[in-house]
Amino acid sequence: MPKYALSVKLWALSDLHLNHPSNREALTRISARPEDWLILGGDVGETPQQLAAGLAVLLPKFAQIVWIPGNHELWTMPSEGAEGLRGRARYLEYVRVCRALGVLTPEDPFPLWPGEGPPTRICPLFLLYDYSFSPDGYDADGARAWAREDGIICTDERLLHPDPYPTKEAWCAARLGATEARLEALPPGERTILINHWPLREDLIRLFRIPRFSPWCGTRHTEDWHLRFHADVVVSGHLHMRATDWRDGVRFEEVSLGYPKHWSEDYEVDAYVREILPGPSERVRGHAGPEWRRYGKPSV
Repeated sequence: MPKYALSVKLWALSDLHLNHPSNREALTRISARPEDWLILGGDVGETPQQLAAGLAVLLPKFAQIVWIPGNHELWTMPSEGAEGLRGRARYLEYVRVCRALGVLTPEDPFPLWPGEGPPTRICPLFLLYDYSFSPDGYDADGARAWAREDGIICTDERLLHPDPYPTKEAWCAARLGATEARLEALPPGERTILINHWPLREDLIRLFRIPRFSPWCGTRHTEDWHLRFHADVVVSGHLHMRATDWRDGVRFEEVSLGYPKHWSEDYEVDAYVREILPGPSERVRGHAGPEWRRYGKPSV
């Protein structure tokens, strides 16, 4: 590992959706931070080729990149035909692309943060969802039916395949079990930065226009992981609703860029890259910037 200055920072950005030309152009305008690390929180693109192209732009700008998958990376597009990779095989192809470029993934050992502060592990996770962010007592079929009552069905139902698992919730359960074991094995006394594309808590889901999209947004199994695994910050994306929340004194950051309609070219794209460590400072009063919702204050 290279040596880093004590001033090294950890940044995060998710949901780049590089299949959109304006998002690809915005990526080129992200400033170089050659001593710092960058988290890419999933939905960078929809093919391994799009991920590789995005990494080619960003790798010269940062000391280390950490990548996790989102649901869009896991889509098998109809245009790929019978040769298209599905499920776990598709995920592992993204891991292969990242490893060839020196990018950290959920399949790699959790690195120790090289910056200031107490010993802290950077923990990229891949947990999926199990439809439990829905009314009590609903199974996966019930949750999908509940969403359809509002005219909502996620594209994942057509394009995200769980192979070799029988269902997405079975794949989610396998990922949860393996990840819990890794987190429980971390050295005592270390802090963590937990990174997952899907939010870890149901009470962070704010989908004002499509509230019944929540079944595709995570799993109740992780509601207390920020406490169980000693998190200082939890980073997620997926919602395209940039926000800072606090739960039990832990900071939760939703760091999506989103589709072109979800961000404004009136601001420099750097304004959407979120500082995770040491931590973001409050905006100067009256300073114009992109919308970033803040909910609550640090509390215990």
